[in-house]
Amino acid sequence: MRRELTYLGRLFAGICIAVLIGGCNEGCGIREGLEQDPRSAEISDVRERDTFQAAGTIQLAGSTSMDKLSDAWAESFMEKYPGIHVNVEFVGSSAGIEAVLSGSSDIGNSSRSLKPDEKADGVVENLVAVDGIVICVDPSNPIEDLTLRQLTDIYTGVVTNWSGLGGSDLPVVVVGREAGSGTRGAFEEILGVADQCDYANELDSTGAVMARVASTPGAIGYISLDVADDSVRILSLEGVEPSAENIRNGCYLLSRPLVMATRGGIEEQDDLVQMWFDHVYSEEGQSIAEQLGFVRVR
Repeated sequence: MRRELTYLGRLFAGICIAVLIGGCNEGCGIREGLEQDPRSAEISDVRERDTFQAAGTIQLAGSTSMDKLSDAWAESFMEKYPGIHVNVEFVGSSAGIEAVLSGSSDIGNSSRSLKPDEKADGVVENLVAVDGIVICVDPSNPIEDLTLRQLTDIYTGVVTNWSGLGGSDLPVVVVGREAGSGTRGAFEEILGVADQCDYANELDSTGAVMARVASTPGAIGYISLDVADDSVRILSLEGVEPSAENIRNGCYLLSRPLVMATRGGIEEQDDLVQMWFDHVYSEEGQSIAEQLGFVRVR
C-alpha cells in the first residue's frame, strides 16, 4: 500500500540474552552506547535552508512496523517544508532494502539490523529508534508471564497446550509474521530459533497479528510495542514488563533496532534526504519517537 502523506511533518546490533540477563541481575544498568552512538558525529546540526525554496519528493519503503513512526515524522517534516512530499510504502523490511538497492526508494525502513550481504552491497544502517517486541495472547488467557525457555518451546512446537504452562486446557495457536518481516527476523534471532518455528498462521502485518490473536482462543503472537492495545493481553518476560524504560535499560530482552537504510552514508545523499535525517535526529524528531512509545537514540 502506498501512502502520500499530505500534512507538513545506530548501537543496536543484538545483545546476547545471557549478557542482558546478567545486566538485569545487577540492577538493570543503562545499556551501553544507547545515548552515546559513535556514529552521531556523522549527522550535522540541522542545516539552515530556505523552507519555502526546498521542493521535491522523498521516497521511503519498508517495514510495516514502522508505519506510525514514519507517518508522524513525515507529517511534521512536511509541515516544516511545504514544498517537499514524503511518500511511504509499507512492504516489509527486506523489500524496503531491495527498493534502496534498486534505486526505486531513497530510504529503506527496516525493523531489523542489516544483513552482512546487504551491507556488502553498499547499504548503510542508520539507526533511528529502538522498539520492543511484545508477546500477546488472547484476552481470556490467564497466563501473565513466560520465561525465555517457555517462549522458545511454544514457538518451536515443544509446548502445544497451555495446560503445560499452568494455563487452561487449550491448544496453543502460534501466530507470527511472514518470511522477510523485520519483526520476525529480530524475534527469531533473539530467541535463536531461526527456521525452527512452527507457525499456525504467518501474517503480513503487525496489525494482522494482533487482530488474529485477539479473536483466536489460545493464540499467541509477537507485535511491536507501539501498536499494542487492550484488545490483547501483553505478557511480561522473565518477570519484566515491556516498557520503554525497561527496553532502554536492557532489562526487557526482546528489543530490536529501527533502521532507515540508505545506499551509501547520509552525507552521500541529496539535500532532501539529508534534510530528512536532520529532522529525524533533531530534538523534535526524537521526541516524536518517544511519544509513540519508542526508545530514542539521540
